[in-house]
Amino acid sequence: MSEAVSATRAILIHGNGGCTAGDIWLPWVERELSALGLEVINQTFPDHIRARASAWLPHLESLGADERTILIGHSSGAVAAMRYAETHRLAGSILVGVCHTDLGDAFERASGYYAEPWRWQRIRDHQPWIAIYSSTDDPLIPIAEPRFVAAQLRCSYFEFDDRGHFTDRRQFPELVNLVRRKLTS
Repeated sequence: MSEAVSATRAILIHGNGGCTAGDIWLPWVERELSALGLEVINQTFPDHIRARASAWLPHLESLGADERTILIGHSSGAVAAMRYAETHRLAGSILVGVCHTDLGDAFERASGYYAEPWRWQRIRDHQPWIAIYSSTDDPLIPIAEPRFVAAQLRCSYFEFDDRGHFTDRRQFPELVNLVRRKLTS
């Protein structure tokens, strides 16, 4: 599949546990991607404590996530982006701090993302490109999780050793530079 991107919009998807659109690097990425000419949707999702699939996946659909949309998800937002891509065409996805299991956590298990097997081929087929950002020092997501996802999706994979769960920085230039490259390729 060609990597040319005809994206006109990006949707930023924060994580669970009370995260909002104003947290971490999301506002900075919103400004930077807007400056590149993308329409950027960065809003706090409903049910932002639990981030249940039953609320988040219909919300993504209501936002118009389609083949002109890049989904940029952090943590539970990355998991939601993968589930959404199983059934919807996208311009691409960026998954930050992603996992594919509930990590043995009842709170995560209750979100509804992990009950069904992953349809990796559909996720790949529904978008021309996918990128993952992970860090070996993530205190919440063991590094085996994003490595496994990257192997299944056969996608671009960027691994750091000093980013934790990607919650300590207010900027994410690597992510913006990747989108810039995809838009101009």
